[in-house]
Amino acid sequence: MSSTSTPTPTPATSLTDAAVRLRGQLREQFGDALAPFEVEADELATRSIATGTPAVGAPAPDFTLPDVHGEDVTLSTLLTKGPIVVVFYRGAWCPYCNLQLNAFQAALDEIEAAGATLVAISPQTPDNSLTFAEQQQLRFTVLSDVHNTVARTYGLVFRQADAPTAMQKQLGIDLEQVNGDDSHELPAASTFVIGSDGIVRLASVSSDYRWRVGPDEVLTALRDTSR
Repeated sequence: MSSTSTPTPTPATSLTDAAVRLRGQLREQFGDALAPFEVEADELATRSIATGTPAVGAPAPDFTLPDVHGEDVTLSTLLTKGPIVVVFYRGAWCPYCNLQLNAFQAALDEIEAAGATLVAISPQTPDNSLTFAEQQQLRFTVLSDVHNTVARTYGLVFRQADAPTAMQKQLGIDLEQVNGDDSHELPAASTFVIGSDGIVRLASVSSDYRWRVGPDEVLTALRDTSR
């Protein structure tokens, strides 16, 4: 594959090795079609796309969002049961998001044993989120943040560049249909661990969506939260 993008240094997290393997597989599968995505990810890696994101030690903004069945889920209500792990993901179409969510699914028993609840949030409509949750047989709560309303309060929203959006359409992915609007806005891939007191204990925001934390980092934060 020919590309003008510059390789991005990979941070060491529990998902790094798997992400490196996935990146190689995508290059083999899509060839030059992957170039617009790689170029954008490399550009995003050079700047911080998150502004006003709640830092460790700060209160997490409360929110209410519908789950895949249209039932409202409120963060403050969930926190009465214990800590919450909140994962903002770009969409079911994103292979790196699927990699991360499947890793959390595999570690869900450990996360719940630590007393925590896992929720995943994307700008997809409830119907599209339901399809994704059923296809992946996800056992945790999936919420729809249409128009990125909550992601905006967490300072995570950016507009996807035109080139990858156009390539997505060529590959059969219509972001406007998936998200129910034409903004082409997405949340930065992010993971937060929020203590039962509503205070952020882990805040990981990936400007470059190809690299993100996994279950090991979350479980460490949960263990620290319980001390």
